[in-house]
Amino acid sequence: MHPQANSTATAPVLEVFASFQGEGLYAGSPQVFLRLAGCPLRCAWCDTPASWETSEEATARVRTREGVRQEPAWVTSREAAGWIDEVDPTGRMTVSVTGGEPLVWPEFLLELRPLLGRRRVHLETAGAHPRSLRRVLDACDHVSADLKLPDDMGDVQLVGFSESEPSPTTAEEWRTVRRSFLKSIRGRDACCKLVVAGGRAAEAYAELFADVAECAPETILFIQPATPVGGVAAPDPATLVELVARAEAAGLRASALGQLHRAWGLP
Repeated sequence: MHPQANSTATAPVLEVFASFQGEGLYAGSPQVFLRLAGCPLRCAWCDTPASWETSEEATARVRTREGVRQEPAWVTSREAAGWIDEVDPTGRMTVSVTGGEPLVWPEFLLELRPLLGRRRVHLETAGAHPRSLRRVLDACDHVSADLKLPDDMGDVQLVGFSESEPSPTTAEEWRTVRRSFLKSIRGRDACCKLVVAGGRAAEAYAELFADVAECAPETILFIQPATPVGGVAAPDPATLVELVARAEAAGLRASALGQLHRAWGLP
């Protein structure tokens, strides 16, 4: 464990860069991405497994208009805000805080918010840590949360520090945290993403749809076909059509949307 890992003001940064948002409600908008390292979850279809682990020797990749450089990964929120300003000197672009799982670093997020001035802050999260979300929710202008099938999850892993909120491991625990998370984002600027891998039957998602309909019915649901990675295949189009129809039948606002940044060849 890094000697500063328990500091409320530090977190490991994997990379900072500007690109277009490729997913969810603000897809296509230019944003600065602050990707934090460290995630206890192991989603089968994760497209950034390099963000799972943390180490004392890790470095952060900072991509500015002048080029790319490496910096020590473990930084304070003030240092991270300085990198964001380098990437976008205008001070206007939205900051998307992603991971990894940003909610394992709530103190860092709380200290980062006032350092970003007029920038909007968007939180991208796996939706597995509702207590941490409630701590940082008022510091976020938008929340984009994943919905998970427990069957898509591997074993929970510790990432080099003591998590203040345990990750769900059983189907019952996943449903409990999902419903709590959805209730917290109800009525907020938020969306949910449901990543769908190949080989999954549409009926497997009925419980997820029911939970959204009950706990956050006005939240837009994006049904996202998995980008083929690590042996996980994309779903067939007929499954996507059926899933959108089932979501709409449950009273939800649903759309199918793939990862635009992958299609465009962007980071």
